[in-house]
Amino acid sequence: MAITDIPEYAHLSEADVEALGAELDAIRADIEASRGERDARYLRNTIRFQRGLELAGRALLFGSTKKSAWWAGAGALGVAKIVENMELGHNVMHGQWDWMNDPEVHSSTWEWDNTDPSAHWKHTHNYIHHKYTNVLGMDDDVGYGLLRVTRDQRWRPFNYGNLVYNTILALAFQYGVAVQHLELGKKRRTTEEKEQHKRDVADVLTKIGKQVAKDYLAYPALVSATTGHKVGYVNAYRKAATATALGNVIRNVWSNAVIFCGHFPDGAEKFTKQDIDSETQAEWYLRQMLGSANFESGFVLAFMSGNLSYQIEHHIFPDLPSNRYAEIAVRVRALCDKYDLPYTSGPFPVQYAKTWRTIAKLSLPDKYLKATADDAPETASERRFKQGLPEGTRLQATVDERTGTRRGLRSAIAGLRDRRRGGRAEVTELRASRDAEAAA
Repeated sequence: MAITDIPEYAHLSEADVEALGAELDAIRADIEASRGERDARYLRNTIRFQRGLELAGRALLFGSTKKSAWWAGAGALGVAKIVENMELGHNVMHGQWDWMNDPEVHSSTWEWDNTDPSAHWKHTHNYIHHKYTNVLGMDDDVGYGLLRVTRDQRWRPFNYGNLVYNTILALAFQYGVAVQHLELGKKRRTTEEKEQHKRDVADVLTKIGKQVAKDYLAYPALVSATTGHKVGYVNAYRKAATATALGNVIRNVWSNAVIFCGHFPDGAEKFTKQDIDSETQAEWYLRQMLGSANFESGFVLAFMSGNLSYQIEHHIFPDLPSNRYAEIAVRVRALCDKYDLPYTSGPFPVQYAKTWRTIAKLSLPDKYLKATADDAPETASERRFKQGLPEGTRLQATVDERTGTRRGLRSAIAGLRDRRRGGRAEVTELRASRDAEAAA
């Protein structure tokens, strides 16, 4: 059902895959060699902007008994938290700025404004997710142990609640991220495992306590103590606390949307465990390209997404500076054209709508779904292209000897789409003909 042979699915030979990997290695080398002052300046300006915006949001909370200040404070705080989590925390903890040798922005020292301890995040995200991207049974981000997002996940009555679960996950995303590392459903048999789990739970509870104390105790209490004599101490406290809560919800919903758009729209493929442990660096690159999806963005949308609008580029090069992904994308697109590989991208609203459609559709048992398990929008395998081929045939790109144009995976997908459209057109024409004959 999911892809078991990645080079075959991509219609590439082993030599093709290694050549693709060499070209991606060259892109990495070029970016690493050109990192410098303009990149450091971008990071410093981002930090200044984020801290200034958070300060402004906190200041506005002192007038939050007024509706305009309440909304402005919540909005400013929400945007500040988005920038801190997406463009700063996430990317700093990936080691994108370690080359600067600045302890303030080093992956080993950054602690973000989130309920998930940074050490936990770096294990579940940087290591597990990025090493085993979209590999069923290995990458916990495939549904987060809660959502059914591919037919390879067996349907259970629990999945009827897919839409409800995702709504709750979006609203409280930072808490979902915080408990992910804990693997609450996992059985721990040894004393060492149980002790480690206790330490992890203690770390999460400590971090949640610090965040709650900062957002819902300290700052609202300060606002209340400063302005409460004019508007009422309880009223001032409540307004500041609720504005802060909205700021957190804004950050949570946005982060959920951006992350889901990078992993669950049509075209972001899933993989089995087969051959993953022995894959080469080039095959890992290819899996990242096939398993990730972008959304179209200008500077502002890219910045607000932590440049994860370039999710394909981020998954290929997670430790290169995020401000360079736009220029990297030009070269990655060119490689996709050269090797006839799909470059999955689309408008942000469309990509996000596709994730919700998949989540809604897969809340139902398979018997209610139309497309085959090997050729559904959210799930594909190499078997989608093998109908009518002799048993054991390997999928390979063909090259036009006259033009040198390669015909591989992207052309094969387009061909399937055209055949479906042609089939639907033939059915429509046949029905119209029958209707006309009946009328006559």
